[in-house]
Amino acid sequence: MKDLPLHALRAFAAVYSHGGVRAAARELGIAHSSVSRHIAELSSWLGVPVARVGGGKRGLTLTPQGEVLGKATLTSLKEISRVAGALREAKSGRSITISATPSFAARWLLQRLPQLEKALPRIEVSVVVDQRLTDLRAEEVDLAIRIGDGKWREVRCEPLMEDSLYPVMSPAYWERAGRPDNPARLTRLRLLHDRDPQASWELWRAAHGPKSLDVRSGPRFASSDLVLRAAMQGQGVALARHQLAVDDVASGALLRPFAGLSIEMGPSYWIVLPEQLRNRESTLAVIDWLKKQAT
Repeated sequence: MKDLPLHALRAFAAVYSHGGVRAAARELGIAHSSVSRHIAELSSWLGVPVARVGGGKRGLTLTPQGEVLGKATLTSLKEISRVAGALREAKSGRSITISATPSFAARWLLQRLPQLEKALPRIEVSVVVDQRLTDLRAEEVDLAIRIGDGKWREVRCEPLMEDSLYPVMSPAYWERAGRPDNPARLTRLRLLHDRDPQASWELWRAAHGPKSLDVRSGPRFASSDLVLRAAMQGQGVALARHQLAVDDVASGALLRPFAGLSIEMGPSYWIVLPEQLRNRESTLAVIDWLKKQAT
């Protein structure tokens, strides 16, 4: 390793990448004459020429040996750069990555992050969004928050929050619809559907009716966030998860036309952990804070 002409190899990789000496010099921030000297040094060290002057659009032609060496050097330097960059950005022991579904991240977690940072100022929190529950260790996730029954294999699950379902609509849509105040009026309203099977209008019809409610009509949305945004825009009435809609109901952006009626769902949000915790102290501190927020 000590005999490798590293500066010359780096310069030659730039020449191979850009197809010319001047472009390589601009990228490296050195004189083009210096790049030419590096090429000559490399040819001398190898004992065979790697390039010849003349030919090609830029006055330089790589020899077959130069083509092989240039490709190998450029590939190797790119991989070194990638690994070094990843290491420079490696998290400290006080950095925690939380994985959450897009709707939960946008409608519950995001607005609470400033409070988390204030309560735990020494911990840096990053959030990634994913609908799936993948290998947390492989994804370098310290904890995940998922919606479901908590029966996932090869992970540890702790209940975070219970949930309930109830219809919501915008105040403007409520006015246009004649201020409906009982479930029977739903037959005259446009239903907005969440593709989440645990938040389907069929559940509402079975619990509160009316039996004549057509739960097949109306647009369907791929996420709870989208269906609630559609409701806020006055596109219809949505069956909302309480934990995702509570802030908008509190602000008046959404209202509950049948305030006393809901469907209780029990534990629905779970903290999911890999079998072996990374950054254990910081992870446990964040979990404790999340549970306090959920009460």
